[in-house]
Amino acid sequence: MEPSKNDSAVSNQRKKGIVCLIISAFSFAVMGLFISLAGEMPVFQKAFFRNLVAVVMSIVLLARSPEKFKIRKGSLPGLIARAGFGTLGILCNFYAITKINIADAMILNKLSPFFAVIASIIILKEIANVRQWIAIVIALIGALFVVKPSFLFANAGTYDSAHIIPALIGIFGGIVAGIAYTFLRKLRLQGERGPVIVAFFSGFSCLILIPFIIATFEPITPLQLFYCFMTGVAACFGQLFITTAYGFCPAKEISVYDYSTVIFAAILGMLFLGEFPDALSILGYVIIVAASVYAYLINNGIIGRKKDGPAAEETVS
Repeated sequence: MEPSKNDSAVSNQRKKGIVCLIISAFSFAVMGLFISLAGEMPVFQKAFFRNLVAVVMSIVLLARSPEKFKIRKGSLPGLIARAGFGTLGILCNFYAITKINIADAMILNKLSPFFAVIASIIILKEIANVRQWIAIVIALIGALFVVKPSFLFANAGTYDSAHIIPALIGIFGGIVAGIAYTFLRKLRLQGERGPVIVAFFSGFSCLILIPFIIATFEPITPLQLFYCFMTGVAACFGQLFITTAYGFCPAKEISVYDYSTVIFAAILGMLFLGEFPDALSILGYVIIVAASVYAYLINNGIIGRKKDGPAAEETVS
């Protein structure tokens, strides 16, 4: 039976969405590379530049929109919560990238959709089903192989005690990012515009970081300044393409491709930083990605009957 024109159009939109999402994943991996190349400097300065470019981009988008800078009534508490948790998530992620290899840091940050499921139970009163809890448990098992805690891996040849704290901070970054994404989803359900959320988050983040930058300020070289600026540029490209991707196709249908960030990060780390993930970390990547694929199959009704509940999928940041 010949596919209908409508089916072909949907398939074409999905392919465009996948391509845009993969470009976005590559952009965020490049962002991680520039963060690492910036070297030892206060994480507050790195996060500031990451968001400064986003502020400019989102302000331009809002200035060209019909509603300009109008915020919907009742959105302010959610905007503050999303911005606060989101800023903390970025700081944790950037710290982890600086201290451990970028592929490890990226995969730990990709735990955020699973933590968003848990946060949705509290914030949105959504009930997770058994299959979603199974996906969360699988993902956390994978995280153990990346973190390699001493009580499990003290005798393993790849165990490194200096790796533990940054990895745990990376996981905490995934937790607070999941909470931030839940507030983002709540704001979108309330009808708040995407550019408003991005502009408020980026502006709030820049402002709240200023006192910390002053307190921990260290002079940076022109090359470090360039890397910090490119961090913001790469993040903006990532946001642009992920937004475009989910405009072509619902997140639940293509979000699994966002995990290609880890592959790109591993390749960039090997090529430019001499970072080679150990066997346990690679096993952890495989398990976490498998959990994401499992969640993808659940969200699309391929495994079991689709039920109400929060979806373990990536949300536009």
